[in-house]
Amino acid sequence: MGIFIIYTQSSMLISKKEYQSWREIQDEFPDYTASLGPWAAQETVDYLNKEYPDLTPSASQQVDSLLTEAHEYRVLSFE
Repeated sequence: MGIFIIYTQSSMLISKKEYQSWREIQDEFPDYTASLGPWAAQETVDYLNKEYPDLTPSASQQVDSLLTEAHEYRVLSFE
């Protein structure tokens, strides 16, 4: 399962939904600006740790939560 990082004008999300293209993501999130992925869980954690060290809970915890929850996406939280 791949994880997408989705940037919108109002938030940053991670999603485990399988998208075929960025256009599908844009259709789902009207304020879409960009996306990365799909990446493996550890690649996602590594990127988030490097680029966003102020994530709270940690990138690893937020990715783990996404993978164990029924929801297809999670809004990332920062300090």
